[in-house]
Amino acid sequence: MSGLIRFGVSLDSDLSRKFDARLKKKGYTNRSEAIRDLIRQDLIEEEWAGGKEVAGAVILIYDHHKRDLVDRLMDIQHDFSANIISTQHVHLDHDNCLEIIAVKGLSKNIQILADALKVVKGVKHATLSMSTTGKNID
Repeated sequence: MSGLIRFGVSLDSDLSRKFDARLKKKGYTNRSEAIRDLIRQDLIEEEWAGGKEVAGAVILIYDHHKRDLVDRLMDIQHDFSANIISTQHVHLDHDNCLEIIAVKGLSKNIQILADALKVVKGVKHATLSMSTTGKNID
């Protein structure tokens, strides 16, 4: 940090009590770090909404026995190869696989990729975890 700025925050006592309980549960040692994390999260969400370059992960659960499913997933991933950094494939059991796809690029392209993967017949669950490249967050 280039400089530290202090400011006051006024909270209703009930809200303050709930916030402090939440901080303790999450393991924060002080309110300042928790507030910094909340601010960072909001800025990251703005990066995604603003169409900036972002990073994240697409997580898929699917039945690999489903006809043509794996081929379809691979075709989509190849279409977005400029946005895919890495993939990890895990065999959860005889039928189910977990695939983690690390992504980087413009938020709209990442969202299109995640949406394309999630609607493939045989995908049981898909989620997109949004994050930042770290360039705009201190």
